[in-house]
Amino acid sequence: MKKRLAGKVVIITGASTGIGKEAAFLFSENGAKVVIADINVVGGEKVAEMIRAKGNEAMFAATDVTRPEQVDAMVRQTLEKFGRVDVLYNNAAVNHFGKAADTSLEDWNRVFSINVTGVFLCCKSVIPAMQSQGGGAIVNTASSAGLVGLRNLAAYTASKGAVLQFTKNLALDYAVDHIRVNAICPGVTATEMTMQIIDDDPDPIAARARFDRVIPRGTMAEPIEIARVALFLASDEASYMTGAAVPVDGGYTAE
Repeated sequence: MKKRLAGKVVIITGASTGIGKEAAFLFSENGAKVVIADINVVGGEKVAEMIRAKGNEAMFAATDVTRPEQVDAMVRQTLEKFGRVDVLYNNAAVNHFGKAADTSLEDWNRVFSINVTGVFLCCKSVIPAMQSQGGGAIVNTASSAGLVGLRNLAAYTASKGAVLQFTKNLALDYAVDHIRVNAICPGVTATEMTMQIIDDDPDPIAARARFDRVIPRGTMAEPIEIARVALFLASDEASYMTGAAVPVDGGYTAE
């Protein structure tokens, strides 16, 4: 079977859990050398070790995406070990529940520093390497919440809308450098964070049903279902796609 990322070097932020973790496994199975960039040292190291245990190449780089010096160090370590960066998958993100009037400036800034500034810093650090090698692919994690409004998620929806517009800007500015930039827009996904919210509910069964019934498909996504679309956008199969926002939400934004 053809490996869709054979020989490519991929950086995935926020890859110690959830969608990023599944993407790390999937990308490595498709021939990529994977860099796990995460603030979670224990979890990130474990993911890298699991990939290496299967005979594939991976390294962990402790990275807070809000800190430019750490992002630059992560990219430098990647280049020192693997010599290039073919794909950047900006997956790291946080959520915050609250209407605008109930959201503190601290919480607003935290969401934007990770979800928006983190994407900016990683792109800023990686793009020169991609330019020097003749191209690359960037996949930014937006959200269905960046395409439609969602109640009680003021900071999160605003941040994901910003990611979508930044993606379009990057696509236009760097098309001449053969750098493709696309956004993936997941809907509700059964990550560890989501499942913890459900488990903490007084009635977990009813809570799961509330999540599932808003999705036309009838159930929230599994992380691997999002990772498969990220793989496509990262691969040469998407060679003519740039500036796109791809919903992967079970039909949620089609209504």
